[in-house]
Amino acid sequence: MKSISDCSYYDDKAKHSTAFIYVNLAQMEQQKLILITNDDSVHAKGLHTLVSVAKKMGQVVVVAPDKPQSGMGHAITIHHPLRLKQSFLFGEVEAYSCSGTPVDCVKLGIYEVLKKRPDLILSGINHGENSSTNVLYSGTMSAAIEGAMEDIPSIGFSLCDFSADADFSAAALYVEKVINYVLQIDFPRRLCLNVNIPKLPIEKINGIRICSQAHAYWADRFEKRIDQFGEAYYWLTGEFTDQDQREETDLFALKNGYVSVVPTHFDLTSYLTISSLKSIENV
Repeated sequence: MKSISDCSYYDDKAKHSTAFIYVNLAQMEQQKLILITNDDSVHAKGLHTLVSVAKKMGQVVVVAPDKPQSGMGHAITIHHPLRLKQSFLFGEVEAYSCSGTPVDCVKLGIYEVLKKRPDLILSGINHGENSSTNVLYSGTMSAAIEGAMEDIPSIGFSLCDFSADADFSAAALYVEKVINYVLQIDFPRRLCLNVNIPKLPIEKINGIRICSQAHAYWADRFEKRIDQFGEAYYWLTGEFTDQDQREETDLFALKNGYVSVVPTHFDLTSYLTISSLKSIENV
């Protein structure tokens, strides 16, 4: 048994411990810092699937809504305070629930939780697809677009299954493929990826396709009802209408068993019509 008087033994142990600490710090510095959010809430199965995949590729921090925020688009909270509470739903992964929208989560994640820019922002995995013009309503994709506005590589993931207990096994495989790819390339500035995974078993998914956003829309309807006080109220319903027959769209890819990937940016300028409307300057 070694005694404390055996200084050389303890010196060697100290050197070994110090070296171990330096190695660990170096490994931590090399890890990618990944901020994750969603719009289905901190409890959603899709979010937990995304965290389980991403933590294999970097240091993950979660900031997600404390309740469902689907359809919130790019909304931010300005009329009441935001609350941020530590969550222990993800084991050793640092996580917080936020009272605000998905975009609030991204902003708080960058400026209050991390206090620095992450290497990557991930949003999802959404329960339900966010293809075509759905991207404009989606809280999932708005979080990714917020990341693009901050010039941070960002990806929004969605599975074409609205079930709370959806099977994310195929989605997890393709989520990992896409994240690995993005981490290995020089990602284009100020854009994000909109990734949708079809509701199919792994063996029936045909691969990945880079797509354009389909020109489709919601044919809205409202169900009018009367409450117990005799006052009218309304539920928004409708059908999603796809009249875009192009084969390069995300909807075509999904219908044919492919994972769709649409490069998406926040610049809504119609550059093709600027010259044709130039005469408005002479009005």
